[in-house]
Amino acid sequence: MSEILWQKSSFSGPDPENACLELAHGADGVLLLRESDEPELVMVAEVPRLRALLLAAKAGEFDYLS
Repeated sequence: MSEILWQKSSFSGPDPENACLELAHGADGVLLLRESDEPELVMVAEVPRLRALLLAAKAGEFDYLS
């Protein structure tokens, strides 16, 4: 099994104490996401579905939930 290479957001700064979203490529083209302060919890997403979710959030489709 190959090591997962997590990429930290450049907006979080160099301080390792900064909690942020981390991304990595998984097997079969899926995208792995985790919160740096809880690295044992990993979300697996298919790229097209995650893209659709992010576009919907940016378009305000979930604003009624707040």
